[in-house]
Amino acid sequence: MSDRLALTAKAETTHFWFRGFRMYLAPAIRGVVAGRDDLRIVDCGCGTGYNLKVLLRPYGRVFGFDLLPEGIRRARAAGRPLTYANIEHIPFTSDSFDLATSFDVMQSVPDDRRAIREIARVLRPGGHVVLNMTAMAMLGGDHSEVWGELRRYTRQAAADLVEDAGLEVVQIRYLFGSLVPLILAVRTTQRLLRSSRDPQDDADLIVPPAPANALLTAVVWIEATIARYVAIPFGSSLLVVAKKP
Repeated sequence: MSDRLALTAKAETTHFWFRGFRMYLAPAIRGVVAGRDDLRIVDCGCGTGYNLKVLLRPYGRVFGFDLLPEGIRRARAAGRPLTYANIEHIPFTSDSFDLATSFDVMQSVPDDRRAIREIARVLRPGGHVVLNMTAMAMLGGDHSEVWGELRRYTRQAAADLVEDAGLEVVQIRYLFGSLVPLILAVRTTQRLLRSSRDPQDDADLIVPPAPANALLTAVVWIEATIARYVAIPFGSSLLVVAKKP
């Protein structure tokens, strides 16, 4: 696991997927923050802690927790406030936070409905949750197996999940639709060759050569710009924003 987190920490700054992820998530978070900088924020399953600083810190006091001790060690080494915890049993009192986030965690949680109910519990009335989760079952591959992915979501499944927890959907949108043909080709090849390869080698986290990485970053930037005005009909991820009444 430490090797995979090391790859993640290296990829988060420059990999085209992480750049695209922030292109989508940053405006969504700004929209629910509404200009405030005094929020109490919790990132549920914070991994290396990179997003605590880059996406969340400008908006208030940020807390994070994760189930992986190696992730906690890395994030604490960078001076970020974290604790070891399970998203199905969040160790904070009810009505504690204005904003809760969880990025690419829900698909690997055994009881995702309990996890969402826990997130809803710690939110204050009027607070928001921002989620990123995997989509399109056909896109599973090595990355899915390495990180223990249990499911991929449709728009309806994501809506049902948050609504069953008593949250109101603000928006649900697909991300990375422009990359679906590439992802499908790569992951189909991975599945076909699995018998002769070690699926624990998560090649998806390796930063491509600079020209390819720049080109793919530009493709995702164009998509993210267009998506401000036109809904993308499919994608490898789902962005979910919901509100606690």
